[in-house]
Amino acid sequence: MKKLVFLMLVALSVTKLWSQGVFPSETNEKFKEDRNFRIPLIGETAPSFTAESTNGTVKFPSDFGNNWKILFSHPQDFTPVCSTEILELAKNQNEFDKLGVKLVVVSTDALSTHVQWKKSMEGLSFFKTGPVKIEFPLVDDKNLSVSKKYGMIHAATNTTQSVRGVFIIDPNNIIQAIYFYPRSVGRSTDELLRIVAALKATSSKDYMTPINWKPGNDLLVPIPPKTDATSNTAVPAGYYSPAWYLWFKKATN
Repeated sequence: MKKLVFLMLVALSVTKLWSQGVFPSETNEKFKEDRNFRIPLIGETAPSFTAESTNGTVKFPSDFGNNWKILFSHPQDFTPVCSTEILELAKNQNEFDKLGVKLVVVSTDALSTHVQWKKSMEGLSFFKTGPVKIEFPLVDDKNLSVSKKYGMIHAATNTTQSVRGVFIIDPNNIIQAIYFYPRSVGRSTDELLRIVAALKATSSKDYMTPINWKPGNDLLVPIPPKTDATSNTAVPAGYYSPAWYLWFKKATN
């Protein structure tokens, strides 16, 4: 009798799917399509979101005005690598302020866990200078809404291990740089400060930065400068050219 009831239920389910024009293979394909979250690319507008955070409700990116913004993401609270990264960001808050950068951290745990995590980190003497204050918001992304908008949920897995992206966004809310790191490798605050400085130095499109460029170094010139026909030299003052395809502008300190 139980077997007969089971078979009847199966038949009813199949009939319902058939009547709706839905089949198991199509359902699987739909599932895959729904999880095909796309990473927004350099030059595209940063996806907006509204979420709760340790600093209250955050409307990103509008709440941060005409500033540069760095959106950090973390797969989980209380993870060792992520904890050191947040502490290092907090330690360098003044350096980011000097560059006009606003920091926003997204993690896939709930706000209540964020609050405990922040409290714990602020009580640590991780640096020789003592504890640090975490002034930037830790955003609640327990429903993975932000992670999906930024393409950080892998289509083949339910885990959040790929929520390790960094998105650098300019004052016009355009994405200018993207980094992804594995969970086992800590991110470099020095590199983040360097790339923002480089992006600001080249924002006019008149210059580019060479390999290992740091603030104060010479800049590359994409188009050779005009030469002065009355001068004895073919290289204008303030420039130098080791090859016809390489032109540099001397830094002005």
